[in-house]
Amino acid sequence: MKRRDFIVKTSKTSIALSALGMYACKNSKENKISATDAADVEETSKELFFKISLAQWSLHRALFDGSLDNLDFAAKSRSLGCEGVEYVNGFFKDKAKDMVYLKEMKFRANAEGQQNVLIMIDGEGGLADADTSKRLEAIENHYKWVEAAHFLGCHAIRVNLAGANDYEEGIKAGVDSLVKLSEFAKGSNINVLVENHGGFSSNGEWMHQVFSQIKNENCGTLPDFGNFCITKGEKDEKGIRPCLEGYDRYKGMQELLPFAKAVSAKSYDFDANGNETTIDYKRVMQMVKDTGYNGFVGVEYEGRILPEEEGIKATRNLLLKVRQELS
Repeated sequence: MKRRDFIVKTSKTSIALSALGMYACKNSKENKISATDAADVEETSKELFFKISLAQWSLHRALFDGSLDNLDFAAKSRSLGCEGVEYVNGFFKDKAKDMVYLKEMKFRANAEGQQNVLIMIDGEGGLADADTSKRLEAIENHYKWVEAAHFLGCHAIRVNLAGANDYEEGIKAGVDSLVKLSEFAKGSNINVLVENHGGFSSNGEWMHQVFSQIKNENCGTLPDFGNFCITKGEKDEKGIRPCLEGYDRYKGMQELLPFAKAVSAKSYDFDANGNETTIDYKRVMQMVKDTGYNGFVGVEYEGRILPEEEGIKATRNLLLKVRQELS
Protein backbone atom coordinates (compact mmCIF):
# COMPACT_ATOMS: atom_id res chain seq x y z
CA MET A 1 0.00 0.00 0.00
CA LYS A 2 1.34 3.46 -0.88
CA ARG A 3 1.51 6.09 1.81
CA ARG A 4 -0.97 8.32 0.05
CA ASP A 5 -3.57 5.52 0.05
CA PHE A 6 -3.97 5.54 3.81
CA ILE A 7 -3.84 9.28 4.39
CA VAL A 8 -7.54 9.98 4.88
CA LYS A 9 -9.51 11.72 7.62
CA THR A 10 -6.70 11.60 10.19
CA SER A 11 -4.65 14.18 12.03
CA LYS A 12 -1.02 14.90 11.23
CA THR A 13 0.01 12.90 14.26
CA SER A 14 -1.88 9.77 13.28
CA ILE A 15 -0.60 10.12 9.70
CA ALA A 16 2.98 10.17 10.88
CA LEU A 17 2.50 7.24 13.24
CA SER A 18 0.74 5.12 10.64
CA ALA A 19 3.36 5.87 8.02
CA LEU A 20 6.19 5.12 10.42
CA GLY A 21 4.58 1.82 11.27
CA MET A 22 4.20 0.91 7.63
CA TYR A 23 7.80 1.87 6.92
CA ALA A 24 9.01 -0.28 9.84
CA CYS A 25 6.98 -3.22 8.55
CA LYS A 26 8.55 -2.94 5.10
CA ASN A 27 12.03 -2.55 6.59
CA SER A 28 11.89 -4.94 9.53
CA LYS A 29 15.57 -5.86 9.25
CA GLU A 30 16.73 -2.33 10.05
CA ASN A 31 13.57 -0.90 11.63
CA LYS A 32 14.80 2.64 10.99
CA ILE A 33 13.40 5.74 9.33
CA SER A 34 15.52 8.60 8.06
CA ALA A 35 14.89 12.28 8.67
CA THR A 36 14.06 12.65 4.99
CA ASP A 37 11.39 9.94 5.17
CA ALA A 38 9.92 11.52 8.29
CA ALA A 39 9.74 14.87 6.52
CA ASP A 40 8.07 13.16 3.57
CA VAL A 41 5.46 11.64 5.90
CA GLU A 42 4.76 15.04 7.43
CA GLU A 43 4.45 16.54 3.96
CA THR A 44 1.76 14.08 2.93
CA SER A 45 -0.73 16.06 5.02
CA LYS A 46 -0.30 18.92 2.55
CA GLU A 47 -1.60 19.20 -0.97
CA LEU A 48 1.19 18.02 -3.29
CA PHE A 49 1.47 19.07 -6.89
CA PHE A 50 3.74 16.26 -8.12
CA LYS A 51 4.85 12.72 -7.34
CA ILE A 52 8.36 11.35 -7.78
CA SER A 53 9.30 8.65 -10.25
CA LEU A 54 12.69 7.23 -11.18
CA ALA A 55 14.09 7.39 -14.70
CA GLN A 56 15.87 4.14 -15.47
CA TRP A 57 18.79 5.96 -17.10
CA SER A 58 19.82 7.05 -13.59
CA LEU A 59 21.06 3.47 -13.13
CA HIS A 60 22.48 2.94 -16.61
CA ARG A 61 25.95 1.98 -15.42
CA ALA A 62 24.57 -0.73 -13.12
CA LEU A 63 22.27 -1.97 -15.89
CA PHE A 64 25.03 -2.02 -18.49
CA ASP A 65 27.51 -3.88 -16.27
CA GLY A 66 24.88 -6.44 -15.24
CA SER A 67 24.83 -5.65 -11.53
CA LEU A 68 21.18 -4.65 -11.93
CA ASP A 69 18.63 -6.43 -14.10
CA ASN A 70 15.75 -4.65 -15.80
CA LEU A 71 13.26 -6.88 -13.97
CA ASP A 72 14.63 -5.67 -10.63
CA PHE A 73 14.27 -1.98 -11.52
CA ALA A 74 10.89 -1.53 -9.82
CA ALA A 75 12.21 -2.95 -6.53
CA LYS A 76 15.23 -0.69 -6.73
CA SER A 77 12.99 2.33 -7.36
CA ARG A 78 10.89 1.56 -4.28
CA SER A 79 14.01 1.10 -2.14
CA LEU A 80 15.17 4.56 -3.21
CA GLY A 81 11.91 6.18 -2.16
CA CYS A 82 10.22 6.71 -5.53
CA GLU A 83 6.61 5.98 -6.46
CA GLY A 84 6.83 5.39 -10.19
CA VAL A 85 9.19 3.97 -12.82
CA GLU A 86 10.22 5.33 -16.21
CA TYR A 87 11.73 2.61 -18.38
CA VAL A 88 14.32 2.91 -21.17
CA ASN A 89 13.59 0.56 -24.07
CA GLY A 90 17.29 -0.17 -24.59
CA PHE A 91 17.35 -2.28 -21.42
CA PHE A 92 14.71 -4.67 -22.78
CA LYS A 93 14.92 -3.88 -26.48
CA ASP A 94 14.12 -7.39 -27.73
CA LYS A 95 11.15 -7.78 -25.37
CA ALA A 96 8.66 -5.30 -26.87
CA LYS A 97 6.41 -8.14 -28.08
CA ASP A 98 7.35 -10.73 -25.44
CA MET A 99 4.12 -10.86 -23.44
CA VAL A 100 5.54 -13.25 -20.84
CA TYR A 101 8.37 -10.84 -20.09
CA LEU A 102 6.12 -7.77 -20.10
CA LYS A 103 3.70 -9.55 -17.77
CA GLU A 104 6.55 -10.18 -15.35
CA MET A 105 7.58 -6.50 -15.52
CA LYS A 106 4.03 -5.46 -14.76
CA PHE A 107 3.70 -7.96 -11.92
CA ARG A 108 6.91 -6.79 -10.27
CA ALA A 109 5.99 -3.12 -10.51
CA ASN A 110 2.59 -3.83 -8.94
CA ALA A 111 4.17 -5.95 -6.22
CA GLU A 112 6.47 -3.07 -5.29
CA GLY A 113 3.68 -0.50 -5.33
CA GLN A 114 5.27 1.27 -8.30
CA GLN A 115 3.32 3.01 -11.05
CA ASN A 116 4.55 2.23 -14.57
CA VAL A 117 4.78 5.78 -15.90
CA LEU A 118 6.33 5.67 -19.37
CA ILE A 119 8.88 4.10 -21.69
CA MET A 120 11.67 6.18 -23.19
CA ILE A 121 12.23 5.06 -26.78
CA ASP A 122 15.62 5.31 -28.48
CA GLY A 123 17.15 3.71 -31.56
CA GLU A 124 13.98 3.36 -33.64
CA GLY A 125 14.74 5.96 -36.33
CA GLY A 126 14.52 9.70 -36.87
CA LEU A 127 11.01 11.11 -36.61
CA ALA A 128 12.16 14.45 -38.07
CA ASP A 129 14.03 12.97 -41.03
CA ALA A 130 13.29 14.73 -44.30
CA ASP A 131 13.39 11.36 -46.10
CA THR A 132 9.74 10.30 -46.08
CA SER A 133 10.41 6.58 -46.44
CA LYS A 134 12.87 6.55 -43.52
CA ARG A 135 10.47 8.59 -41.43
CA LEU A 136 7.49 6.33 -42.11
CA GLU A 137 9.63 3.33 -41.15
CA ALA A 138 10.59 5.08 -37.91
CA ILE A 139 6.93 5.77 -37.12
CA GLU A 140 6.04 2.11 -37.61
CA ASN A 141 9.02 1.05 -35.49
CA HIS A 142 7.36 2.83 -32.56
CA TYR A 143 4.06 0.98 -32.85
CA LYS A 144 5.26 -2.02 -30.84
CA TRP A 145 6.36 0.28 -28.01
CA VAL A 146 2.96 1.98 -27.93
CA GLU A 147 1.40 -1.45 -27.47
CA ALA A 148 3.97 -2.48 -24.85
CA ALA A 149 3.38 0.74 -22.89
CA HIS A 150 -0.37 0.15 -23.01
CA PHE A 151 0.02 -3.39 -21.67
CA LEU A 152 2.28 -2.23 -18.84
CA GLY A 153 -0.20 0.44 -17.79
CA CYS A 154 2.03 3.39 -18.71
CA HIS A 155 0.47 6.66 -19.81
CA ALA A 156 3.10 7.54 -22.43
CA ILE A 157 6.11 6.78 -24.56
CA ARG A 158 8.93 9.31 -24.98
CA VAL A 159 10.20 9.65 -28.55
CA ASN A 160 12.98 11.66 -30.21
CA LEU A 161 12.56 14.26 -32.95
CA ALA A 162 15.89 13.35 -34.51
CA GLY A 163 17.20 13.24 -38.06
CA ALA A 164 16.57 16.85 -39.12
CA ASN A 165 19.30 18.77 -40.95
CA ASP A 166 17.25 21.85 -41.80
CA TYR A 167 15.40 23.98 -39.23
CA GLU A 168 12.16 24.49 -41.17
CA GLU A 169 12.09 21.08 -42.84
CA GLY A 170 12.63 19.49 -39.44
CA ILE A 171 9.56 21.25 -38.06
CA LYS A 172 7.43 20.10 -40.99
CA ALA A 173 8.65 16.51 -40.80
CA GLY A 174 8.38 16.38 -37.02
CA VAL A 175 4.81 17.62 -36.99
CA ASP A 176 3.78 15.09 -39.62
CA SER A 177 5.40 12.19 -37.75
CA LEU A 178 3.93 13.14 -34.39
CA VAL A 179 0.43 13.52 -35.80
CA LYS A 180 0.62 10.10 -37.45
CA LEU A 181 2.08 8.36 -34.40
CA SER A 182 -0.35 10.08 -32.03
CA GLU A 183 -3.29 8.95 -34.13
CA PHE A 184 -2.07 5.36 -33.81
CA ALA A 185 -1.40 5.72 -30.05
CA LYS A 186 -4.81 7.25 -29.39
CA GLY A 187 -6.45 3.85 -29.66
CA SER A 188 -4.24 2.55 -26.85
CA ASN A 189 -4.76 5.64 -24.67
CA ILE A 190 -1.03 6.39 -24.86
CA ASN A 191 0.52 9.84 -25.00
CA VAL A 192 3.39 10.51 -27.41
CA LEU A 193 5.92 12.82 -25.77
CA VAL A 194 9.05 14.49 -27.07
CA GLU A 195 11.99 15.31 -24.81
CA ASN A 196 14.56 18.00 -25.46
CA HIS A 197 17.25 15.48 -26.30
CA GLY A 198 19.87 17.02 -28.55
CA GLY A 199 19.87 18.64 -31.98
CA PHE A 200 16.95 20.88 -32.83
CA SER A 201 14.88 19.31 -30.03
CA SER A 202 17.12 21.09 -27.51
CA ASN A 203 16.14 24.41 -29.06
CA GLY A 204 13.10 25.55 -27.09
CA GLU A 205 11.86 27.88 -29.82
CA TRP A 206 12.00 25.08 -32.41
CA MET A 207 10.07 22.73 -30.13
CA HIS A 208 7.50 25.42 -29.38
CA GLN A 209 6.91 25.87 -33.10
CA VAL A 210 6.44 22.13 -33.55
CA PHE A 211 3.91 21.73 -30.76
CA SER A 212 2.02 24.91 -31.58
CA GLN A 213 0.98 23.16 -34.80
CA ILE A 214 -0.14 19.87 -33.22
CA LYS A 215 -3.77 19.53 -32.15
CA ASN A 216 -3.67 15.91 -30.96
CA GLU A 217 -4.53 15.87 -27.26
CA ASN A 218 -2.34 12.82 -26.65
CA CYS A 219 0.82 14.52 -27.93
CA GLY A 220 3.07 16.71 -25.82
CA THR A 221 6.49 17.35 -24.37
CA LEU A 222 8.70 15.89 -21.67
CA PRO A 223 10.81 18.88 -20.59
CA ASP A 224 14.19 17.86 -19.18
CA PHE A 225 15.94 20.33 -16.85
CA GLY A 226 19.37 19.62 -18.32
CA ASN A 227 19.13 18.61 -21.98
CA PHE A 228 19.58 22.00 -23.60
CA CYS A 229 22.77 21.29 -25.51
CA ILE A 230 22.10 21.58 -29.25
CA THR A 231 25.57 20.53 -30.45
CA LYS A 232 28.20 18.49 -28.62
CA GLY A 233 31.88 18.01 -29.39
CA GLU A 234 34.01 14.88 -29.35
CA LYS A 235 34.46 12.96 -26.10
CA ASP A 236 37.36 14.01 -23.90
CA GLU A 237 39.70 11.72 -21.94
CA LYS A 238 36.96 11.22 -19.31
CA GLY A 239 34.40 10.20 -21.92
CA ILE A 240 32.50 13.49 -21.62
CA ARG A 241 31.29 15.32 -24.73
CA PRO A 242 31.53 19.10 -24.17
CA CYS A 243 28.64 21.31 -25.26
CA LEU A 244 29.56 23.50 -28.23
CA GLU A 245 26.17 25.17 -28.67
CA GLY A 246 23.71 25.51 -25.81
CA TYR A 247 20.25 26.98 -25.21
CA ASP A 248 19.11 28.88 -22.13
CA ARG A 249 17.55 26.21 -19.93
CA TYR A 250 15.04 28.51 -18.21
CA LYS A 251 13.84 30.01 -21.48
CA GLY A 252 13.64 26.50 -22.92
CA MET A 253 11.64 25.15 -19.99
CA GLN A 254 9.24 28.09 -20.30
CA GLU A 255 8.72 27.23 -23.99
CA LEU A 256 8.25 23.48 -23.42
CA LEU A 257 6.14 23.45 -20.27
CA PRO A 258 2.82 24.57 -21.86
CA PHE A 259 2.76 21.23 -23.69
CA ALA A 260 4.18 19.06 -20.87
CA LYS A 261 2.66 15.71 -19.92
CA ALA A 262 5.77 14.54 -18.03
CA VAL A 263 8.81 16.24 -16.49
CA SER A 264 12.40 15.05 -16.05
CA ALA A 265 14.50 16.35 -13.14
CA LYS A 266 18.03 16.03 -14.49
CA SER A 267 20.90 16.36 -12.02
CA TYR A 268 24.69 16.22 -12.19
CA ASP A 269 26.26 17.35 -8.90
CA PHE A 270 25.32 18.88 -5.54
CA ASP A 271 26.79 21.43 -3.14
CA ALA A 272 27.13 21.10 0.62
CA ASN A 273 23.52 22.24 1.10
CA GLY A 274 22.14 19.59 -1.24
CA ASN A 275 21.41 21.99 -4.09
CA GLU A 276 22.16 21.09 -7.70
CA THR A 277 25.24 23.05 -8.75
CA THR A 278 24.13 23.95 -12.29
CA ILE A 279 20.32 24.03 -12.12
CA ASP A 280 18.12 26.19 -9.90
CA TYR A 281 15.59 23.52 -8.92
CA LYS A 282 13.28 25.88 -7.06
CA ARG A 283 13.12 28.25 -10.03
CA VAL A 284 12.37 25.44 -12.47
CA MET A 285 9.83 23.73 -10.24
CA GLN A 286 8.06 27.04 -9.69
CA MET A 287 7.69 27.18 -13.50
CA VAL A 288 6.32 23.64 -13.45
CA LYS A 289 3.81 24.50 -10.73
CA ASP A 290 2.72 27.68 -12.48
CA THR A 291 1.63 25.65 -15.53
CA GLY A 292 -0.72 23.57 -13.36
CA TYR A 293 1.26 20.36 -13.92
CA ASN A 294 0.58 17.74 -11.22
CA GLY A 295 1.90 14.46 -12.60
CA PHE A 296 5.15 12.60 -11.97
CA VAL A 297 8.54 14.30 -11.95
CA GLY A 298 11.22 11.78 -12.85
CA VAL A 299 14.58 11.70 -11.08
CA GLU A 300 17.32 11.41 -13.72
CA TYR A 301 20.79 11.54 -12.20
CA GLU A 302 23.61 11.71 -14.75
CA GLY A 303 26.48 12.76 -12.51
CA ARG A 304 29.83 11.02 -12.21
CA ILE A 305 30.96 12.23 -8.77
CA LEU A 306 28.38 10.52 -6.57
CA PRO A 307 27.62 6.81 -7.09
CA GLU A 308 24.35 6.30 -8.97
CA GLU A 309 22.19 5.43 -5.96
CA GLU A 310 23.59 8.29 -3.89
CA GLY A 311 22.95 10.70 -6.76
CA ILE A 312 19.38 9.46 -7.04
CA LYS A 313 18.81 9.98 -3.32
CA ALA A 314 20.30 13.47 -3.48
CA THR A 315 18.02 14.40 -6.39
CA ARG A 316 14.94 12.97 -4.65
CA ASN A 317 15.80 14.82 -1.43
CA LEU A 318 16.18 18.08 -3.32
CA LEU A 319 12.81 17.57 -5.01
CA LEU A 320 11.21 16.86 -1.62
CA LYS A 321 12.74 20.02 -0.18
CA VAL A 322 11.56 22.15 -3.07
CA ARG A 323 8.12 20.53 -2.96
CA GLN A 324 7.76 21.50 0.70
CA GLU A 325 8.91 25.05 0.00
CA LEU A 326 6.43 25.48 -2.86
CA SER A 327 3.46 23.79 -1.18
